[in-house]
Amino acid sequence: MSLFITFEGGEGSGKSVQSRALYRRLSKLAIPVLLTHEPGGTPLSKQIGRWLKWVKESHISPLTELMLFNAARAQLVNEVIQPSLKKGVTVICDRYADSTTAYQGYGRGLNLEIVRAFNDAATKKLKPDLTVLLDIPVEIGLGRKRAKRQDRFEGEDIAFHQRVRAGYLKLAKEEPRRWLVIDATRSQKKIADIIWQRVSQLLSHGKR
Repeated sequence: MSLFITFEGGEGSGKSVQSRALYRRLSKLAIPVLLTHEPGGTPLSKQIGRWLKWVKESHISPLTELMLFNAARAQLVNEVIQPSLKKGVTVICDRYADSTTAYQGYGRGLNLEIVRAFNDAATKKLKPDLTVLLDIPVEIGLGRKRAKRQDRFEGEDIAFHQRVRAGYLKLAKEEPRRWLVIDATRSQKKIADIIWQRVSQLLSHGKR
């Protein structure tokens, strides 16, 4: 029995903190678990991700972003996620295909059908059992990032990030059984407890 759990949210929402917390909690229970992230998780995916997030000298079109993110994703799914799930390992992924729908679809304005077609091809239509959305007002999330060097996406204007947030909330509304929406302004402990409550339910029901 294994679960595929993804974490989503805008900048500064705390995805990495909570995905690591869940990983540690499962590890302590001796549940086989793997923590990975997008874009990354494999050598090739990491190189693509670094280029997408940090190369600022040249313009990258939204369509190019879509294809490159999905190239990195296809490698991660094929090399890491699917083999792990088949071995009975629970996989936690910090960002997944919903990030592309939110950022390149809603944020950049690409046609959503095209975005989903690319996502489906890259993931082989593999969907998470649970997607945790850490929802946070844009200004608060970006405020948490101000002291750090900003990548290409963190440096976008407020309107872009507002579209991304609205996109995430729309996705969650469309599939309420898969998504767990949490107010990311709450304490880290409270958020972790809410996540664990849902994950423990899935574990007890023997999902996948």
